[in-house]
Amino acid sequence: MTEALLKYFRTKEQEVKSEKRYDSQCPYCSMQCKMQLIEQSIVSRKKYITIGKDNPTSEGRLCVKGMNAHQHAFHKERLKYPLVKINGEFVRVSWKEALNHIKENFMKIQEESGQNALAVYGSASITNEEAYLLGKFARVALKTKYIDYNGRLCMSAAASAANQTFGLDRGFTNSLAEIPYTRCIILAGTNIAECQPTIMPNFERAKENGAYIIAIDPRETATTKLADLHLKPRPGTDAVLANGLLKVMIEENYVDEKFIQERVNGFEEVRKYVLSLSMKEIEEITGVPIHLIRKAAVRFGSEESGMIFTARGVEQHTNGSKTVRNFLNILVSTGKIGKPNCGYGAITGQGNGQGAREHGQKADQLPGYRSIENDEHRNYVASIWGIDPDDLPRKGVSAYEMMEKIHEGEIKGLFLMCSNPIVSNPNANFVKEAMKKLTFFVAVDLFISETARLADVILPASSYLEDEGTMTNVEGRVTLREASLPCPGEAKHDWQIICELARVLGKEEYFSFSSAEEIFTELRMASRGGTADYFGITYERLRKEGGLLWPCLETNHIGTKRLFETSFAHPDGKAAMVVVPNIAEIPKEQLCEEFPLYLTTGRVMSHYLTGVQTRKSPALAARNIEPFMEIHPATAAKFQIQDQSLVKIESRRGSVMVRSKWSETIRHDTIFVPFHWADSQNINLLVSKELDPECKMPGFKVSAVKVSPVVDFLT
Repeated sequence: MTEALLKYFRTKEQEVKSEKRYDSQCPYCSMQCKMQLIEQSIVSRKKYITIGKDNPTSEGRLCVKGMNAHQHAFHKERLKYPLVKINGEFVRVSWKEALNHIKENFMKIQEESGQNALAVYGSASITNEEAYLLGKFARVALKTKYIDYNGRLCMSAAASAANQTFGLDRGFTNSLAEIPYTRCIILAGTNIAECQPTIMPNFERAKENGAYIIAIDPRETATTKLADLHLKPRPGTDAVLANGLLKVMIEENYVDEKFIQERVNGFEEVRKYVLSLSMKEIEEITGVPIHLIRKAAVRFGSEESGMIFTARGVEQHTNGSKTVRNFLNILVSTGKIGKPNCGYGAITGQGNGQGAREHGQKADQLPGYRSIENDEHRNYVASIWGIDPDDLPRKGVSAYEMMEKIHEGEIKGLFLMCSNPIVSNPNANFVKEAMKKLTFFVAVDLFISETARLADVILPASSYLEDEGTMTNVEGRVTLREASLPCPGEAKHDWQIICELARVLGKEEYFSFSSAEEIFTELRMASRGGTADYFGITYERLRKEGGLLWPCLETNHIGTKRLFETSFAHPDGKAAMVVVPNIAEIPKEQLCEEFPLYLTTGRVMSHYLTGVQTRKSPALAARNIEPFMEIHPATAAKFQIQDQSLVKIESRRGSVMVRSKWSETIRHDTIFVPFHWADSQNINLLVSKELDPECKMPGFKVSAVKVSPVVDFLT
């Protein structure tokens, strides 16, 4: 080989080896897997590779979404400059112009219609610092009571049930590390194999160690295939199924009488009720054979340790809170809580679904999971913020109820951060109509989402690769997301946007932060002494220890790996059981001759939430280019639906058109459609506006529908 060729190859080798590395965390699910983006410079182009980093939660694992997350961050449609809508078109403006435009309109709305004429709609995908700051912004800078967030549509049922039963809501009552050593696991309405894939090895190890796994889901999924027993209840009847399980456990004497006597209230009322029930009636309501209910109950009750995990499948109902409470009744009755390898896990959906609800984005909450209606809590937070407690607004309403307030004209202006409510909310046509009625609407986002299209101003936000801050993962483990990639164009971090907007509104003294860590220092103080106490957590500790489970009371506190070992968080230290009546828990929306099928919705592995980010990733979009309707072949034959054919799905609210997909493992009376698509394929167009009376969760998982081949309505 000539010297010239050797020199050429050495040069190329050096070019390929030129690389930069950026630490971060996956922007998607609640596992919050640690990752590193490798940027390789090859001649005149750049190549990106994502690798996992070791951490206590996912041990370096990544799923297909995490490996390709960077594709949306570098997408050509990424917003880089502030935009103002002029004559129906978005026009680039300076930050100064955009902020002044917002100031003028916000001040005008409040002068004419009062402080509560403005509302704030947040997100469970932003950092703890930004969630905290957004709640403070609503209540201190805008002085409005109207703030809520998209986590209301995700975690509210599990959160309210845990608070009512235990007195405290942390995603997991113990750490992921205990799962492999438990003896029996109930997976109720959770498809972790597709929604949180990197958690799966924990359950696989449990099975290798001899654990018996019971899955509850109306359809067969990649998760139910792991199970030893799969129960397929009729959609919306999970609470009734839980009553059947508990009845068997009580009758077979699998309850822990000593634990109940010492640490539980309400058991006798529950015992009396469930023993009065007919197993035949439970079988008829749920569609689950008695012998399978008995088999599951005996196995869970007889094992020395057990865990119950719930997710959206049993939570996204108008009775979701009570359903989760009934599964917690089982856990408490058998004494499988607060002990090694025993406990409850709410499988959080969004990346920061846990932390985002702890520090002030919910309508009724202040930082540290404090109540906005509790005077002691109000006084404490006001002292941290340097304001008069009387100036703190009282509680507002839930996310969907804010849309109703907009429709009614009570809310006239909206500040939206990193959410897409016209796709994610139920009764989506109504929500879109409401958003169009706003006098002035500001959206903060990475892209012009379906909702942001309607905005008057769009402010460009930073991505997970650029925005440093803490996140609280599925376990309740606070982690530090390192992020050092420069923001593209003039994009800013969410916390910077909030601070700059507060400045032009004349509230700079309350928002004079120069880093995420400064905000976290104030958050620590604001959470101190609250249910979700972060005071002992610092950036320095997070970097050294890889994450800490709250509550963490002091800087020398190791965090709390297992909750409720000696007492529950209610004032008397006891767990609270409650009767969950069968009749009351049957879904409000029933099948009829016109709408003979249940529609249930959910995720697929390659997409996330409303798909705004994942549909911008070519590697992910190619895996699922369109939504589909999963239907049993026998049901398909009844309604003349061919496999892979276009089909119209109609409910009382509207209709969508998708492609059919035959599946012999789904119930005959049920169809399934994923919810990651928008516009004419937005499945939430079909979902009712009915809400859970306790937590305001919509009933995404039960809608009565009819189906027909597309040819029928095109001819």
